[in-house]
Amino acid sequence: MAKHPASVVAGEIIEVVSLAELCRSCGVQSEWVVELVDEGILEPQGSDPSAWRFSAVSITRTRVAWRLQHDLGVNRAGIALALNLLDERQELHVHLQRLERSLDDTSSDSDF
Repeated sequence: MAKHPASVVAGEIIEVVSLAELCRSCGVQSEWVVELVDEGILEPQGSDPSAWRFSAVSITRTRVAWRLQHDLGVNRAGIALALNLLDERQELHVHLQRLERSLDDTSSDSDF
């Protein structure tokens, strides 16, 4: 099985989790997680729910999806859209930080 990068969640290092572990960690029902998988919101490795393995990122996505649905009443299609927009925002933030560092390096070089 392919290894995923380790992540720290609530003080524990987690590489991959099963469906049951994901549900316990997030306080959700497995049927709801299956719906998220069917919608493309979560992408586990494995062919069926008993063999599914989720990356640590899936824990965060599941928790955010749960809050979107239960706190704001967002449906699954809306959850997928919101999570995609959050992912895109994060990618843009990382890109902006790289550009700012590059500009700082360039301006530091010209000071000499």
